[in-house]
Amino acid sequence: MKFPFNVYLATLLGAFLVSIGALPVWRRICIRNGLVDDPGHRKIHGIPIPLAGGLSVLTGILFPLLFGLAVLHARVISFEDVTSLLSYGFNRRITELIVIFVGAIGMIVIGWLDDKFELPPLVKFGGQLVIASLVALANVRITLFIHNTVFSYGITILWILTMINAFNFMDNMNGLCTGLGAIASGYFGIISAIEGQYLVALLALLSLGALLGFLPYNFPKASAFLGDAGSHLVGFLLAVMAILPHFYTPKHPHPWAVLTPLFVLAVPLGDLICVVLIRSSHGQPFYIGDNNHLSHRLVRKGLSHRNAVLLIWALAALIGAVPVLLLLSSG
Repeated sequence: MKFPFNVYLATLLGAFLVSIGALPVWRRICIRNGLVDDPGHRKIHGIPIPLAGGLSVLTGILFPLLFGLAVLHARVISFEDVTSLLSYGFNRRITELIVIFVGAIGMIVIGWLDDKFELPPLVKFGGQLVIASLVALANVRITLFIHNTVFSYGITILWILTMINAFNFMDNMNGLCTGLGAIASGYFGIISAIEGQYLVALLALLSLGALLGFLPYNFPKASAFLGDAGSHLVGFLLAVMAILPHFYTPKHPHPWAVLTPLFVLAVPLGDLICVVLIRSSHGQPFYIGDNNHLSHRLVRKGLSHRNAVLLIWALAALIGAVPVLLLLSSG
């Protein structure tokens, strides 16, 4: 059966409304508890900004999800086929989904601790590694047609760590990380919906709605930041969204399909690679921040911070559209 568009729309709107409503609450809590980003070196804000974004986004994802599960359990959806389809999908992938959402909460905790106490890099990396390993153990893994268990575990953990840090690196201007996360989530949602992979589409739309709900507080002027908690969460979720779908299917047996995540996530991946290479060439540790990100270079070329972010969003949207267009043209 064709999955109803109304369910997708309700998922997106639910996450949006919860996130946009939760942010003021989390902002007050963060200010009360001193969880703020103070002005300082390489920062453009002149007053402390609460690091409430990650908590708002997670709330926007979890509350609609829990509500949907309650509705599903009560079987009050009028479409009997949809109820059966969702129940079957959740039951079949329940272990994977539980580990993913435990991992999402874990990423928030690691990021929150880093925001609050500035964790040593090795401690933060160790926490990321533990969560990435748990996801791989839950059978959320990459194979790339190489049926070797060691390779599968290794490439999956490397991918998750890479995406977490890529989005952490991109959280350097108002709205940049949030917008890139929303664009990528939107494309994963579209592609998964076209392919009939409704659970992945629902996860992507939850993420999209939650990020869009936070975005007005973060761009163009910021009254709240994602913080490390938020950037860790966004990177983790997008890493998982890139692994969960089966892009290469009997319905669409095209070799380029496995490259879909690289198109959708090209901008944060490209920025990460360039920055690591630049820092390495200067003899700096790759985890020490600087002003060599794409956004900073665009500002040095004369763009305003706002226009630099808009240009990077547009670049991500254009590159991410490639696999969607290829999928539609092949169908």
